[in-house]
Amino acid sequence: SEGKEPFVTFKCSDIAYDILKEQPGLRPAPYLASRGMKWIQRQTSQSMDDDALKDYLRESHRLVVLKLTKQARKELGLAAS
Repeated sequence: SEGKEPFVTFKCSDIAYDILKEQPGLRPAPYLASRGMKWIQRQTSQSMDDDALKDYLRESHRLVVLKLTKQARKELGLAAS
């Protein structure tokens, strides 16, 4: 609906998860976190500026790529970083 910000969900390190889950406007991502996965959901832009969010999204991408098989990375044109 109009005027509402989209929620943004991202994977993070154990340390970042422990810090971020306690911050206002951030929470463990529904479904994912309940299964022991370290994913955070940003519910409002006031909880984290865009530059910080971009950094977390880059790290999230890196963490996900690391878990892919070599074959999957090759098929997707991704290098392990």
